[in-house]
Amino acid sequence: MLEVVTMKEIDAIFAVTDALGIHREALVIPLGPAAPGRVRRLPSGKLEITVDAARPIDEWVTELPRLIAAAQGK
Repeated sequence: MLEVVTMKEIDAIFAVTDALGIHREALVIPLGPAAPGRVRRLPSGKLEITVDAARPIDEWVTELPRLIAAAQGK
């Protein structure tokens, strides 16, 4: 179980968000993971992406585009 979000997880998230054209400054990535991971829009308009603590990052990021679209109301 993941206890701390490292550059490995952040880089995996950036690979997805960069491909979607989302600017890195529009993201908030907490360094503490949660179970389950989630994406939500903050009052500031930024997307908070909380890494899933229970699943491997390579598996979890495959769902990230869908989670981001849902948070953006698409």
